[in-house]
Order: sequence, then C-alpha cells, then structure tokens
Amino acid sequence: MMAVSLQPNQLTLWDSVLQLTKSAQDKNSDPLLWAIQLSSSLNSARVVLPSTELAHLVIPNRQLQPVAYRLYMELVKRHAFSFASQVNGPNYPNVNELFLLNLYNGDPSSILTRLLDASLDDEGLLDLTSEKKSKWLTSLEDVEIDGNETFAEKRNELHEGLHKANTIMAIQLIGELLQNKAVTLAGPYSASAADRSTFSSLEEFKTSKCKRLLQLTSDTVPLLSQNCKNISQQNFHAVMSSGALISSAGQCHGASWSVLWLPIDLFLEDAMDDSQVAATSAVETLTGLVKALQAVNGTTWHDTFLGLWIAALRLVQREREPSEGPVPRIDTCLCMLLSITTLAVANIIEEEEGELIDETEHSPANQLKEKQGLGKRRQGLITALQLLGDYDSLLTPLQSVTSVANQAAAKATLFVSGVGSSNSYYESMSMNDMPIDCSGNMRHLIVEACIARNLLDTSAYFWPGFVIAHSNQIPRGVLGQKPGWSSLMKGSPLTPSMINTLVATPASSLPEIEKVYEIAVSGSNDEKIAAATILCGASLFRGWNIQEQTVLFIIKLLSPPVPSDYSGSESHLISYAPILNVLLVGIASVDCVQILSLHGLVPLLAGALMPICEVFGSSVPKVSSTFPSGEEISCHAVFSNAFSLLVRLWRFHYPPLENVMGDKTPVGSQIGPEYLLLVRNSKLASFGTSPRDHIKIRRYSKNLNISLDPIFMDSFPKLKCWYRQHLECIASTFSGLVHGTPVHQLVDALLNMMFRKINRSVQSLSSTTSGSSNSSGPGAEESYVRLQVPAWDILEATPFALDAALTACAHGRLSPRELATGLKDLADFLPASLATIVSFLSAEVTRGIWKPACMNGTDWPSPAANLATVEQQIKKILSATGVDVPSLPVGGSSPATLPLPLAALVSLTITYRLDKLSERFLVLVGPALNALAAGCPWPCMPIIAALWAQKVKRWSDYFVFSASGTVFHHNSDAVVQLLRSCFTSTLGFSPLHISSNGGVGALLGHGFGSHFSGGISPVAPGILYLRVHRSIRDVMFMTENILSILMHSVKDIANSGLPRETVEKLKRTKYGMRYGQISLAAAMMRVKLAASLGASIVWISGGLSLVQSLIQETLPSWFISAHGSEQDGGESGGLVAMLGGYALAYFVLFCGTSAWGVDSESSASKRRPKVLGCHLEFLASALDGKISFGCDSTTARAYVSGFLSLMVACTPKWVLEVNVDLLKRLSRGLRQCNEEELAVSLLGLGGVGAMGAAAELIIETPLF
Repeated sequence: MMAVSLQPNQLTLWDSVLQLTKSAQDKNSDPLLWAIQLSSSLNSARVVLPSTELAHLVIPNRQLQPVAYRLYMELVKRHAFSFASQVNGPNYPNVNELFLLNLYNGDPSSILTRLLDASLDDEGLLDLTSEKKSKWLTSLEDVEIDGNETFAEKRNELHEGLHKANTIMAIQLIGELLQNKAVTLAGPYSASAADRSTFSSLEEFKTSKCKRLLQLTSDTVPLLSQNCKNISQQNFHAVMSSGALISSAGQCHGASWSVLWLPIDLFLEDAMDDSQVAATSAVETLTGLVKALQAVNGTTWHDTFLGLWIAALRLVQREREPSEGPVPRIDTCLCMLLSITTLAVANIIEEEEGELIDETEHSPANQLKEKQGLGKRRQGLITALQLLGDYDSLLTPLQSVTSVANQAAAKATLFVSGVGSSNSYYESMSMNDMPIDCSGNMRHLIVEACIARNLLDTSAYFWPGFVIAHSNQIPRGVLGQKPGWSSLMKGSPLTPSMINTLVATPASSLPEIEKVYEIAVSGSNDEKIAAATILCGASLFRGWNIQEQTVLFIIKLLSPPVPSDYSGSESHLISYAPILNVLLVGIASVDCVQILSLHGLVPLLAGALMPICEVFGSSVPKVSSTFPSGEEISCHAVFSNAFSLLVRLWRFHYPPLENVMGDKTPVGSQIGPEYLLLVRNSKLASFGTSPRDHIKIRRYSKNLNISLDPIFMDSFPKLKCWYRQHLECIASTFSGLVHGTPVHQLVDALLNMMFRKINRSVQSLSSTTSGSSNSSGPGAEESYVRLQVPAWDILEATPFALDAALTACAHGRLSPRELATGLKDLADFLPASLATIVSFLSAEVTRGIWKPACMNGTDWPSPAANLATVEQQIKKILSATGVDVPSLPVGGSSPATLPLPLAALVSLTITYRLDKLSERFLVLVGPALNALAAGCPWPCMPIIAALWAQKVKRWSDYFVFSASGTVFHHNSDAVVQLLRSCFTSTLGFSPLHISSNGGVGALLGHGFGSHFSGGISPVAPGILYLRVHRSIRDVMFMTENILSILMHSVKDIANSGLPRETVEKLKRTKYGMRYGQISLAAAMMRVKLAASLGASIVWISGGLSLVQSLIQETLPSWFISAHGSEQDGGESGGLVAMLGGYALAYFVLFCGTSAWGVDSESSASKRRPKVLGCHLEFLASALDGKISFGCDSTTARAYVSGFLSLMVACTPKWVLEVNVDLLKRLSRGLRQCNEEELAVSLLGLGGVGAMGAAAELIIETPLF
C-alpha cells in the first residue's frame, strides 16, 4: 500500500522536491538540514514519511545522483528511528500505521524492499528473476557497454566515492531497521493489514542475509585482481558458507537465484525424452539430486523446495504451446510436476521424520517423548509453497488443466467458507454455479497433491491469498446430475453413463481406485472389462495423487492368480484374455509408457508381460475369447499387444552400430529382458529393508499383494529363443535355412501371404534363401491355413521371409511398392512381427551391402517437394549454436537416396493410417526409424522428415526438429560447438541476438515449438543437446571436451565475459582498473554455475560409469598433463588459474553427488568408497610429492584445498568412508600447505579412528 497515490495535481509538489534536492546538492548542504526542510515540506502536503513516492524519485537515479541518494537515506533514518520511541506510548496502535505499511509491505514498491534491492544491485547480488527485472540503472555494463571510451567522462572520483559510501550506509540502515527491537515489534501489527508472511520473511532475512551483506561489503572481503595468485582459505570458506553464492547470481548478467537448481531443470527435461525408457525410478533419482544440491548449495529446505517446484513448473510451462507431433508430452510433464516431484518431496520429508521416530523409539524415555511440532523439512515445504504464490507467470495453468485448477480453487474456497466438501459437490458442480470467481492456478494443484499425500493439511486453504474470497452461498449445482465416483462409492451399479464418467474423470483418493480394483477382481465378466477400462482412463493419466497406485493395480491385474478350482490343461491366463487385452491396449500409448518409466515400474511391468507373451505366443490362434459385445479376440492379438509393449521397454530398436562402436555396451550385453528381470528381482528383494521403505509401505494400498519371488529368463523358453535369434540377426546375416523343414514351409507360407496379389511364384522370391524348389508354393488360402500356428513359430520364420523379399526387390523381381505392401500385410497379420521387421531392417542397414534406393517419386516416394524447406528450417533451428548445416541434394543430377532397407522401412510406415488402432504399433516403429535414420549418412534423416511432413503436415515442425539433431550425430566438432553454446548461453556470454541474461532461460529457452512469430525459431542449445546426446557414439571424448570448455569459461568469467581486446582497452582508461578486479562472490557464483552445468552434462550423458571414469581416469590425466595458455590465457598463476582450481573442485563434487548422492541411500553409493578412495590417494600422493602436477601449481592447490573443503562442508558422510591412514596423509599434506584448519576438520570427520590424529594436530598447531 502506498501512503499517497501519485496524482496529476501533485506534480508541483514533487517538482519542488526535486528543486530542493538539487539546490542542496549544488550548495553541498548539511544532509540533516536538507532532511528537515524536505520533511516540513512534505508534512505540509500530508505526505507520510518515509514516502514511497520519494523513493520512486531518488532510488532509481542513485547511480547518477549519489548525493541525493545520501540525503534520502538520512531522511529515512531520521523518521524510522524517531518512530521507535513512540512504540511504548499510550497511542502506539494508532501511530503511523501508513509508515509501517510502507516500510514492511512486501510489494516491490515498498521502501524497505527498494533499499534492499538497490543495495543488492549495487553489490552485484540482485536476484533478477523472470518476474522481477531491475527498474533502474543497475551496473557498470548498463551505462557503459555501448561506449567504453566515455567511461571516464561519465563518472568522476567524487561520485565513485559517494557511491561506495552510499552502498555501505544503505546496508547498515537496513540492518539497523531490522535489528531494532521497536521496529521489529511493529512488524506484526502492520502485517495484519498487509501480509504476515512478508514480516516472517524479513525476520529470517534479519538473522541471515543482512549479516552476509554487511560482511561482503566490508573491507574484509577484497576484490580479486587479474594478477591474484591465491586467496586465503578463510575467505574461500566465508564465501562458500555465507550463502553469498545464492545472492550473487545477479552478476551472471541477470542469471537468477534459480541457477542454483540448474541440474534439476536439466534432469527433468532429459527425463521427458521418449526415446529412453528408464528402468529406475525418477522419484529416487530426483530425491537424491535434490538432497545433493541442498547440501552443496548450503540452502535452507524452504529455498530448496522452492527451487524444486519452480524447476518443475518451468518444465510444464515449456509445454504451454508445444509443436504438434506424434509424441504428446503434456501428461508426462504434469506427471513429473504433480506426482513425481511430490513423491520426491515426500521421500525427503519422510526420511527426516523416520529418523526422528527411530530416535524416539530408542530413547529411554520414549513414552514421554513424542514428536514436537513439524520437522524442518516439512516446515520448509510449507514456507516454500507459501512463497510460490509470488511466481504468477509460472503458475498460470495450461489450457488442458484450467478446469481442474479452477475446481481445486473452488474446493478450497468452499472449505474456507464452511460449505460441505463431499466429493459429490465437486462432481456435480460447474464453475458457472459458483457465486464468486474461483480461478485456480498450478499452486492449487500442487497443494492438493501435497494434501493427498499427507504432506500438508487443509490449513493450507487459509494461507493469505490462497483463496480469492469467502462464500456463504451454496452453489446451485444439482447433486447426482452426473453419476461419478461418489455414486460408485455409495454402491451404484456400473451403468454405461457412469462408466464413461469414470473413464473421463480421475479418481481423487485411494479408496476409489481400490473399489474399481475389487470390481476387476471379483465382478462379473462385463464389470471386469468395465473396471479395466476405468483403470486405464483418466485415473492413470491424470490421477496424479494416486497415479503409482493405479499403475500397480494394473500390473497386478496383468498377473492374475491361478483359480483354486482351475483344472484345465492350458494356462489359466487364456481365460483372462478379454481383461488382459483391455489392459494391454490401455497402457500402450507412448505417454503412458513414459509415465510408467518415471515411476520406475517398468521392471515390474516386464515381469508381468513375459508370462503373457510366453503363454499366448505358444497357443494356436484358433483359441479365442469373446468380449461382452460379442467381439472375438485371438491369442495372436493378445500376444501382439503384450509383445509389442514388452520390446518397447528396452532399446531393442536402436541400430546395432551403436552396440559395436565407441564405448557403448557390446552386442549381447545391452539392456534387454534379462536386465529388466535383474532390476525387478533386486528391487523386490531389497524392498522393506530400509527405514524409508517402512514409511513408504504406508502409502500403498493394503489390497496390493505383489509376489516378491524372483523371475528368470529360463522360465520363458520361447521368449529366450526369440531374443537369442534377435541378437544373432544383429550380429550376422541369416543362413542355414534347410529346405523342407517346418521353418522353410512357414517362410513359403509367409511369402505367399505377403505377395498373394502378385501373380508370381514363391520360388522367384525365395530362391536365394530357400534353395531350389519344384513347387510354385501354396495358394493364398492354403497359406493362411498353414499360418494358424503359434506366434513364436511365425516370428522364427519372419527374418528368412524378410531376407527373401528384400533380396527380390534389390534384384528387380519385386517392385518397391509391392515390397512395402507385403511388409504391411505381414504386420497386419501378426503385429508382433513389426519388432522383427525393425530389428532385421536396422541390422541390414548397418551392414552396408545394399545398393541405395533412389527416392525419385517413381520407384520410391520423393521428398523433393519440401526438402529445400526442411533444409532452411534446420538451419534456422540450429542458428543459435553456430553449427554449419550441410547442404541437401534438391533436384539436379544428385537425387536423394536412402539405403534400401531404410527406404523399405520408411515406406512401410507411410502406408499406415493415423488412427487409434495403428498408434500402438507406430509407436514401436517410429522411434526405431528415427534412431536408424540418425545413424545413417547425411541427409537420410532430413529426407525421411520431408517424406513424413508431406504425409502429416501438422507434424512438420516435429520432424524437422528431429532431423536437425542429426547434424550432431556425424560431426564431433558440431557436438563440441553445441556444448560451448550451452556454457556461453548459461553464463550470459552469448551474442545479444541469442541471449544476454544467461541462466536456465537461456539454456533451455521455451522448449521447442512454432508458437513464436514467424514460425520455427532458433532452439535453445540445452534443448538440442538433451535431444541428441543419447546418439553420440563416443561418450568418452565428452569429458575431455567439457573440461576444456569449463576452463575456457573460467577465463571468460575472469574477464567478465568481454573480449580480450575490450578488456585491454578498458585497462588503459583512467578508471579501467575496476575492470581488472572482480568480486570474489560474483566470480565464484559463475564458476559454480559453470561447474554445475558441466557436471550435469557428464552425469546425464553417461551416468554413473562416465562419472567414475572422469574421476578415476580423465582428471588425473588432466592434472598430470601441461595445459599452458588453454588454462590461463598467458597469465600463469593468476586469477584464471586459481578460479580454475575451484571450478574443478565444484565440478567433481557436483559429478559425485549427482551420481552417488550425499548419503548411502542409493545403490550407486556402494561404489563411492572405492572410486573416491582412488582419487584421494592420487591427491595424497601429489601432496606427498610422489606425483608432479603438469598443470599450474595455483590451479592444483586451489583444487585440492577447494575439493577437500567442499567435502568437509557438504558431504561429511563421504569423509567417514575414507580410510583413516589416507585421511592422515591428506591432513599432513594440508598442514604443509598452511591449511591447518582444513586438516583438523578433515580428521575431525574421520570417525573414532581419526580422533587421535586430530588431537595431535590441534596440539601441534601454533596459536599465532
């Protein structure tokens, strides 16, 4: 609230204020005299002091008018502390309420906030978020970037001195205001009229940030010059532990506080890649990552949770206007925000509270020792969600969830108003029925998700601003108008109308989904089908509060038990065919599989699918089941649905070239069904053994009873035989088909069925494969009869039939159109054969033995109509990276060509119609086609993009974006350039036409879409990298290049991102020495940001193995090698070398914490002691003098002290795992480097075995 609004008739008053101030400046008047005169003038005009309007006039111009700023602060000081004497007076409640509102109001226009922002800005510590940009001149760059020669003319020594003095005075004034008891007591009174949460935030600030600011602006923290060779460990620790890095993000050219959570943004975005189905849970990975960043950043839990929610909201907002394509992402992103993130928060909170409960149970007086209040983490969540309400732009709901957000807001409004809150209210009520506006946002959905998981209670509805207004009127909705979940819970039968409602509306609670499960288990046949359909509806995709429970129920239903009275000769699964098929079809969509992957339930699903594949694939198709509607379903259909889903759960479709080049896993050991079973068995065997599991079990339904027995591939001989054949197909060409065998007869039958419309003998097609034959082959009808065999037998014969068909086409005995039609007929007959078609054609492409197919529009489809457009769009997408795009052959004497097997595969996909029936099979072929084309020579992928863009124009942008990534698959220099673009954009060093602010926004941008004016726009480099890194064949070279780019980035940081010529020119100016100095906190913030980016890229690109290779191999090699000018730009031993050492320290710490975690909760942490021990042994040997570093000695020393300091401060549990003798060696070496305090701290964390050595070191250390 403002004390006085600025109205036109008051302009004369403020003109007089400016004149009075200018006169005082010109006369060099006493500030106190000016304050008295100005106070008198304003009081006569009934303007309450301090005035926000006066702040509007003075603070924005403080850089150019430092005297006026000084005078203004004297005025604030005079009136603020004169008010303090009235607090104990009899008229206290009525005194200067408007003054208090001005002082403590959380609005950006308030005086206190403006003073704080101005001070942070002057010191380069302003947190510039996307919602809060600086309204005034903020830094030297703002006034000098366009004319460096006039620097000396714009600023003189007097102004420079006043500016520094003003900053110190402003911070001291803020500190005095917040530490003054009288003013502090006044805060809650004013907050009753404004916002109590603001006062609470200021209280926290008083005890933390204010002191840090005072410390940073004092003379005890020196600036760093370009010639600085080292800084004291004390100063390094002060900056690391003071939280200055949190506030100094403003030095990153506008990069905000949110850059601290950059690794979370990258992980979330990478998890959205549909080409990867993860076997591990995103919940567990995110839990470990958040805990790691909280430890490394040294932030409070409310800051940590706030950063997490903001990162997840940014992910969703990048899908606000997505480019349309075959892979929907909105439901997956919402799952990440409202289910995965919420579960990660629950893990973190329950971990702390589980430890508290454990301590209580083991306490001698546990009967009297109940948990007092909330844990720090739970309270941090509450504070974070309260603060989240300030981020309006991030909270705007997507169009697809607007109604759900409004409903959540209405629920809170009704609860606060005291209106009944039964579920039937919300089902039967439309927003038009509400007597007031109930516009909801994403925070309403987040809060509902947290309430549903018992992280919050309904007191959250009473948070200030959470509901717009109260209502005492009951909505006019007619209850029971549309039967829904409440009707089901009351026992109403499943009518068609209710089924449709339950399919379209997600369940809101676990009892509701349990009710559906009970019907699916014990209901009639019709009810079982209906219940399965409901489970695979909205509750699966948007039932965020019970999503993992819904998935587990579905998996349980896919593994029905043997009935106690079952006596049949065939598997009991055959009788469950109708409900199994409904479930298989219901979870087959690409976004559903991704949701399953995020929840880490892929191994469990694989264990449920394998028995279905084994049984139905071994049955003859004459055995069929009937739906209630009368529709029949064969064993082939159930098998195809189960098998097509199973093979998508690992990267079966990736071309074999990936498996034999670079550092990728070799043939036969890549992730496959055995690996999925291994993960499943391991997870089930270990579940319930940790304290966290004991709490987690409480979340799950008591109706879930999943078998913990291990499953092995030997239990599925048919599946195992097919998988062995699949690997053989990858490794070598097929041979050895014996004439007259059952397999040979099936091959002939398949060829006759595929090409039954062609008046041609089978012999002419299969002679190269099956040898000579006197028979013309069976007729079409006879072929179908012969193919009434188990699906596994057909899959065994399929590769031989494909080889015959492809060979016939290559020799002209079969036209390309006939080949594509035959492949489609085979896939229609047995959709499961698509997996064999994909693996066979992929393998044949990589063999390189087939002549290219000319895509001329006569024999094969032609891309010429839009290939030129595709080329231009690819260049536009990549324009932000500086990578050159090779020219595409458009017409002329060099028509477009594709390898024959690839041409056959793309022609097959084009023959499909885009409908629901085809979708679940196209999602099997689509990723395979992309992966195969990306591995083929340029321009195969652009040609395929052009062909598919002709078929589905609305998906054109998607295909072009996919094709643009191929540039990086074939050119390692392009990958390095892309990595360099990631660093420069994040640090704010990119050209202005790309980004000038840096941070997460510059790295990831707005995702990919054509919602910008002018169509396709340049894509942010981070998005590009996350889409292509899985196809980079040699990942090992990445770490070396990232190290090199990181060190170059350090040099840019030391030069403030300016070119060397500009820096040298500025140094020659009168006041150019300012450009030769840099704030320690600002430099370290950027160094830390660059290190976190590099570490995130390493971890995301290669996972645990690449991180361990970096620490064990790449880094020692780098330290031993000489680097010269690459490292320090010719200033050996200077600022660049020192910052480089600290950058490497943070780089290694971020890599380690991302891969191993900061504790021992993850399975990956079991590998930490060995790898970390090897690295510390290397450092100890260097300190002992047994190893000589080739890099700059300043860099080496900064790294050793920095890394060990960070271990002590951020990962003390790591130190406990280190051998005591090794700790002693490290401590002796540190003491020789005058790092006695660090040496003692290191030993102090080493456990009982290191206590003696620590005591000896303390005694031997002199006091002075």
